[in-house]
Amino acid sequence: MKICFVTHKVRKGDGQGRVNYEVILEALRQGHEVMIISSELSEDLARHPQVEWRRVSAGRVPTELLRNQLFAIRTTFELLARKRQLDLIVVNGFVTYARSDINCIHFVHSAWLASRYHPFRERKSLSSLYQWVYTGLNRYLEQHAMKRTSVVVAVSERIRQELIRDAGIGGERIAVIWNGVDLQEFYPERATRAELQLEDDKLYALFAGDIKSSRKNLDTVLKALSNIQDVHLLVVGGTEGSPYPKMAAELGIGSRVRFLGYRTNMADWMSVSDMFVYPSRYEPFALVLLEALAAGTPVIASRICGAADLFADEFAVGIDDPDDTEALTEAIRNLAADRERLRRMGIDARNAALQHSWSGMAAQYVSLMEQAAVRKSVPLVES
Repeated sequence: MKICFVTHKVRKGDGQGRVNYEVILEALRQGHEVMIISSELSEDLARHPQVEWRRVSAGRVPTELLRNQLFAIRTTFELLARKRQLDLIVVNGFVTYARSDINCIHFVHSAWLASRYHPFRERKSLSSLYQWVYTGLNRYLEQHAMKRTSVVVAVSERIRQELIRDAGIGGERIAVIWNGVDLQEFYPERATRAELQLEDDKLYALFAGDIKSSRKNLDTVLKALSNIQDVHLLVVGGTEGSPYPKMAAELGIGSRVRFLGYRTNMADWMSVSDMFVYPSRYEPFALVLLEALAAGTPVIASRICGAADLFADEFAVGIDDPDDTEALTEAIRNLAADRERLRRMGIDARNAALQHSWSGMAAQYVSLMEQAAVRKSVPLVES
């Protein structure tokens, strides 16, 4: 079978791109031919003899909104020119105007637009107006794309519910396949504190994500930390344009918060941290939570995160309201006060992550594709 994957990125180091990478690897392992239409592709896949790469670039178009439109137009022409060569077309959200057989959804723009945490609801500015237009257009295009596919894949039960409630997709068309994690990259005791210039006797909480906007909710973490003594916070994420270093200083906790910037060795930082704190305000899945569990690091996260459905009390603490500073403060304080509990939770966290390997996830995708190919009966593009 020849499967065509249409997406922006196929590479490690990118959440959605990593899922695509692992699924394509599994399809190749099972003997399928693969065509990839994307703007980025990992070098190993680009060199693979069973892979045909059709590179599509949006060039120097000034905004992501316009770049995505140009990408979709170009991928449509690529698919029209090659539709007779393909047995199955797999896409990610809105990436083409052509029909697809399977559409994998990692983010629901309809739900994000309705969220009280959308930037346009938090503040009125030129930037938030652009975000409102961007999300609104993607909401329409995303729904259009899902109407032109046979099967929709949701990467969490939360996304499945959002697709039904906010995007109007019938539940019978949706399959849920949880994201996986690299168990060989993320594991306990991967690094030592000495290697990362951390002190052995201090307790470190870790936060990672985009710290330029408020969606990941570092502000509530900083407020909670200001209520707790003797807990240090490590923050991974680009600091340019971020308001949070200033906020930490204003709260009087600047000496206990270390902004690390963007890091490629996240697995090291996770393995040396005592807990991972992630009270995101909107998160369809949150792959970083699975990565923390694989590293043997207990997590504190908002139940809004899609991955929270995988939580158990043995290794995670859920926060019902991501803006509840008091609840987050109590959760951090309780874990910090019991090192033995942290140790036990770390063991259980790793054991839980072992059930979610990349290979297991990818095998589910390929099985779904093979089933879809058998059932396939619709043309690629409507006349």
